[in-house]
Amino acid sequence: MNKVFGVIIGAVLIAAALMLAYVGIRHHLGWDWNLPRHDSSANGASDHASPVALDNAAHPLDAALELARQVQENIEHNVHDYTATVVKQERYAGQLKPPQFCDIKIRSQPFSVYMKFVAPEDVKGQEALYVAGANDSKLIGHAGSGAAALVGSLWLDPRGPIAMLGQRYPITDMGIATLTKKLIEVGEHDRQYGECYVWRNDQAKVGDRPCISITVMHPQRRSAFIFHIARIFIDKELMVPVHYEAYDWPEQEGGPPLLLESYTYVNLKLNPGLTDADFDPHNPDYHFGLK
Repeated sequence: MNKVFGVIIGAVLIAAALMLAYVGIRHHLGWDWNLPRHDSSANGASDHASPVALDNAAHPLDAALELARQVQENIEHNVHDYTATVVKQERYAGQLKPPQFCDIKIRSQPFSVYMKFVAPEDVKGQEALYVAGANDSKLIGHAGSGAAALVGSLWLDPRGPIAMLGQRYPITDMGIATLTKKLIEVGEHDRQYGECYVWRNDQAKVGDRPCISITVMHPQRRSAFIFHIARIFIDKELMVPVHYEAYDWPEQEGGPPLLLESYTYVNLKLNPGLTDADFDPHNPDYHFGLK
């Protein structure tokens, strides 16, 4: 009985420590600051944003896109693999889920991902592994607790309904390279339109890491835009994104924007020299139950 009680207390203390770390990250990211706001009532309402004449004219997104392309080039040429703890929070089926903490290993070639959730309790111990071009292009994964854990490991289509349950994106979209690529794609799309405000802060931080932050805001809801406000933090030394967050428009005029998704890369270590063993489901450090 005392042992069980000790395990419960230990689990509670670990969860509390992780939540305190998350609160600290939120503070350093500036989530306690007022987000940039704009009085959208001054703009004419319509469902479609109007294209901007771009001939010989700079768009507010141009400088941000140039920085993103520099980041993309750096990742392509200098980042071969990395490890980190990802703190993610997503709105799924209209509900904002609590933050999740996941230890990851990622390799560029062949693209490979290993994930192990460490908190909260409902996902703790959950693992997933994917290697592009291997295992019939399937991931292997298992739940960490509950009835689902009794099923054991399953080979799944990364974009199938089981693998995507509770997730905004598939495992194939994991990592800083895909994040950068998608930001560039969205930026190039949004560059066709007006109603865009951009702020840059060269004194931002994620934890104790000096960063450049870029905030993009579309003041008026339009069908062409997928977010109201988005913020990306680029680590100055590593030249990679270490935090991204996006917000939907307020539910009511004058209300706070609604967090759609947030991803933070904590304890990011570039090029640690990961090997095939790190992406082998038979690895004895993993718990896929394969022989």
